Amino acid sequence: MAGRAAPAELVARFTLSATAGARSLLTLNDFHTWWEGRSREGRFAVDRLAIADLEGWRIRDDTHDLVHESGRFFSIEGLRYRSDSGGEHVQPIINQPEVGILGILVKEFDGVLHCLMQAKMEPGNVNTLQLSPTVQATRSNFTRVHRGKTPTYLEYFHGPRRGRVLVDVLQSEQGVWFWQKFNRNMVVEVTEDVPLHEDYCWLTLEQVHGLLKVENLMNMDARTVLSCVPVDRPAGVAAADSFTAALLRSYDPALPAVHQQSEILSWFSERKAQCDWHARRVPLAEIEGWKWGSHELSGGDEAAFRIVGVRVKAVTREVTSWTQPLLEPTGHGLAAFVAKPIDGVLHLLVQARHEPGLKNIVEMAPTVQLPRVAGSGPAPFADLVRSAPAHRRRFDTLLSEEGGRFLNGLTRYQVIEVGEEFPERVPPEFCWMTVQQVMRLLEHSHYLNIEARTLLACVHSLW
Repeated sequence: MAGRAAPAELVARFTLSATAGARSLLTLNDFHTWWEGRSREGRFAVDRLAIADLEGWRIRDDTHDLVHESGRFFSIEGLRYRSDSGGEHVQPIINQPEVGILGILVKEFDGVLHCLMQAKMEPGNVNTLQLSPTVQATRSNFTRVHRGKTPTYLEYFHGPRRGRVLVDVLQSEQGVWFWQKFNRNMVVEVTEDVPLHEDYCWLTLEQVHGLLKVENLMNMDARTVLSCVPVDRPAGVAAADSFTAALLRSYDPALPAVHQQSEILSWFSERKAQCDWHARRVPLAEIEGWKWGSHELSGGDEAAFRIVGVRVKAVTREVTSWTQPLLEPTGHGLAAFVAKPIDGVLHLLVQARHEPGLKNIVEMAPTVQLPRVAGSGPAPFADLVRSAPAHRRRFDTLLSEEGGRFLNGLTRYQVIEVGEEFPERVPPEFCWMTVQQVMRLLEHSHYLNIEARTLLACVHSLW
């Protein structure tokens, strides 16, 4: 369905799963019992390691890049970019020139679609085990460069046994940490019986959306796939208050919006056309201010992250032990949508944000996303978000970023309600959109960044 609107029948089936109530295979109590069991059974260890002791990795003498001996997986290289202001900036960047698969398998039980979710260990997760898609695999994983086992259930997403594809769209990842990285976000339906592995369970969309409110439970890869699942205005859902009523109306394309979809696309084209950023990969040896130490690549006390090494043991993974580098942020991030009812319909304030590692430099982002990118302008609504009282924070949860590449990468995700006091007129790099309009953009690649997609999935939990 990439590049075209999802059929109404499919959207209705997803919406039914998102409002399933008691029509689920497991209760939430059942889920938490299963989750506690998987956490107890998991035998995982992640230990810091000197860079020189990373097995199969080496720092090249000529470029100082950190590379794998296979020439696959990923590498740590340098990035040099120039912003609109004319200033030049440098930093390390992860280069992983592979398109992986992030896929959720769905199947109907008693007429309701259920998602097959995985309890997956990632070495960078703050709590090790998180709820993940059915399949989360780089191309190196599913072509078995690591000489390990084939990822469980991969055959439903790749090859002759592939099921019915419901969602399949390329989406980007963090453009401040990755160089032009994107993955296939897939939802595939099966009708046959699926043998249930002990690390997996079937949940409705309603249950999965609700679990987004639990800190550090739903991993980043699950969130991005969930954001690409289209849902409609739910029938029979009673609004608890005026905010929820405005939110439900925001799913209805027939109700008034500040901008038409064509105007939103024109606004975004204008923001990209005005972008004068230029970025290129360079050898790490050319990155001023960064140097390799025994245990890390560091840019000094002011740097937003460092590169470290770890040794991993995980009996549930395709390979049970390995070593690898991880990018370790030095602080937590913040991503927030400002949400305002306009003519009774909730609108999200979307930002056109520059990130030097993105394929097109500019993608749509939350109203506020911190830390700021070096060379970018101020964050005009950051103080408003930080000072929002508790009753205005409609969603407020700390969630982990990609645990396979980032060590303890945490972002606080928020939806901040504003009222009449917040102006409808906003700076030119911002645009008001309904939830339905944002969802339509995800039928295509390179519109919404990973943080905006996470927040869209979180918005679905607020019904």
